[in-house]
Amino acid sequence: MKQEVRKDFDKEAAQWDTNPFRTKLASQVAAAIIREIQPSLEMKVLDFGCGTGLLTLKLQPLVKSITGADSSHGMLGVLKDKIKTQGLTNVHTEFVDFEKGEHIKGDYNLIVSSMVAHHVPDTLALFKEWHRLLLPGGQVSFADLDTEDGAFHGDNTGVFHLGFDRQRLRLLLQEAGFHTIRDTTATIMSKEIEGKSVREFSIFMIAANK
Repeated sequence: MKQEVRKDFDKEAAQWDTNPFRTKLASQVAAAIIREIQPSLEMKVLDFGCGTGLLTLKLQPLVKSITGADSSHGMLGVLKDKIKTQGLTNVHTEFVDFEKGEHIKGDYNLIVSSMVAHHVPDTLALFKEWHRLLLPGGQVSFADLDTEDGAFHGDNTGVFHLGFDRQRLRLLLQEAGFHTIRDTTATIMSKEIEGKSVREFSIFMIAANK
């Protein structure tokens, strides 16, 4: 699928966390990552496409430091307010627009990402960027939709992939240089579609090593 128009996440930032579906999904994804990766207090972590930090802050107490990177100033502004309010010293933010060729600084033991890959046109380029950012022996763990028919978002502005085939992602991860690739179903989420029927959507979690 090709969708050229980007979604304006700045406009949605202030109300983003009021959606219980999003907060529940972040909790389920965090639980899946923690089960698979077992984060430690020695880890430097990057949350790629962190949004308002729903996933970031669930991992924060378990790691040495975590950087939330996003292409939305509005989303990062909400996360910065949370960092200040909670007095967090091991959470940092970085604005980066990957689609415009900008690159994140630093290196990390772990990269996490939730529901971001379907907004990135070039999946292989994304995986190569993650591989570049990881320290030797580092890991990536990301969650996204299994293949679906477009009903999940309704408005598919800025959606470049209607979910993913896990086997294809495995091949792309290998091409990007990753190994020891494993996947699991992080959660099955029920969502009301257009105020009518309720549908179930499968969310996978894939982890791989550099």
